[in-house]
Amino acid sequence: MSKIKMLPAMAKLRISFVFLLYILIKCESANVDSISSDIRLKNVDRLVDISSQLVKITSKITLENTGASPVKNFLIAIEESAKNNVAFVGAKDSNNKDLKLVETTVKGYEYVRFWRVELKDAINSGATPLVTVETVFTKALLPYPTAITQQEDQLVKYIGNLYTYSPYYITSMKTSVVLNTKSVETFTKVKPFTQQDGMIQYGPYPNLKPFSEKELLIHYKNNAPFLTVTRVERLIEVSHWGNIAVEEVIEIEHTGAKLKGPFSRYDYQQDHHSGPASVRSYKTLLPAAASDVYYRDTNGNISTSNMKVKKDSVELDLRPRYPLFGGWRTHYTLGYNVPSYEYLYQSGSDYLLKMRIVDHIFDDMQVDEVVTKIILPEGSTSVKVNLPYPVTRLPDSLHFTYLDTKGRPVISFSKKNIVENHIQDFQLRYTFPRLLMLQEPLLVVGFLFALFLCVIVYVRLDFSIHKSEHPHKE
Repeated sequence: MSKIKMLPAMAKLRISFVFLLYILIKCESANVDSISSDIRLKNVDRLVDISSQLVKITSKITLENTGASPVKNFLIAIEESAKNNVAFVGAKDSNNKDLKLVETTVKGYEYVRFWRVELKDAINSGATPLVTVETVFTKALLPYPTAITQQEDQLVKYIGNLYTYSPYYITSMKTSVVLNTKSVETFTKVKPFTQQDGMIQYGPYPNLKPFSEKELLIHYKNNAPFLTVTRVERLIEVSHWGNIAVEEVIEIEHTGAKLKGPFSRYDYQQDHHSGPASVRSYKTLLPAAASDVYYRDTNGNISTSNMKVKKDSVELDLRPRYPLFGGWRTHYTLGYNVPSYEYLYQSGSDYLLKMRIVDHIFDDMQVDEVVTKIILPEGSTSVKVNLPYPVTRLPDSLHFTYLDTKGRPVISFSKKNIVENHIQDFQLRYTFPRLLMLQEPLLVVGFLFALFLCVIVYVRLDFSIHKSEHPHKE
């Protein structure tokens, strides 16, 4: 009888296991795509910009649907040699509107990174829409030689793909490389090509098979600032009394060719052409409403900076205490205040904070890691964060300041391999009862009342042990 009673329980357990397995398979297959044989790239006009420390590739792609059924998406592929350097991938339609991208995989091509581009309108049979794809790579330019003297120019080497790496057949494509210099040591020569005015043009090349690769090597002069922010900790403290305080602790390293030999400050100051690959200063852009700006390092305030207020931003010209050569580092703190009404929105007891995850540090910046922390007022609950791209959510914590009793909630998240394309807004929603704004004033009033009461009691009471006796007059 006991075995007969156990059968229904075992059957339920088996059904639950099968159902769970089905859900796992469905979730896994949601991020697995297949390469459609109906899609072709009719034409690809590719621009490779290597004039700064970043590699920016913009491809204008004319898609073609050779099948009978409509196509709603297509795939972008990054070759194995460059997949670890990808910082940003974006796509826009012919109306310059952003298209949704989802990172995915393709069975049999685990060594390739894929993104699925969701089209706003399906491509019907025979249609040829235009899509612009932008990719940004960090640390893809290698200094060669790796060490130079104070007077030498910096030479770098770029090794990439001459063709567009795509899972689809390409009817025709061409590549244009922007250098912004005429000083080129050597470069790949695959006919047809032309070189003039800091640009090398390749192609057009017809009938390229899927996943075509051809090494593109360019060795040239590049004295652009090779600055890498190794870490930035961005602290945003929200106050409901009309102010938001922002403070950034920034660590920067010059990741270009290292300095070989001694450094002469006398030659550096006398000759403006000395140290062409060094960084004397750079410009940081702050919000237009920024005020009370401060800039200091471990030694104190740095007075060699200049601030210029513009219509849409505050331009801060930061000049470190010493010029940065290859391998040199600097560390500083930058802070400012902004009015809360520009970034904080209210509806009853519900609040919405909308600010940037990271701000503009310098042109063509590359950041290894950004840690953003938001300190909310004490008593905030029901916190929800909406982020524009995937980040690593860090454990929540508490921050204590003056007159705090339970502590202020701190929401933290981090992101690695950041470029200027990641300067986007996050949205943080939370609930805060308006009566809690009276907490700190009441604490101050209560403290002062208790202090005055103690003073009154102390003055009124006599704490002496022995009382003096006065003799009676006869």
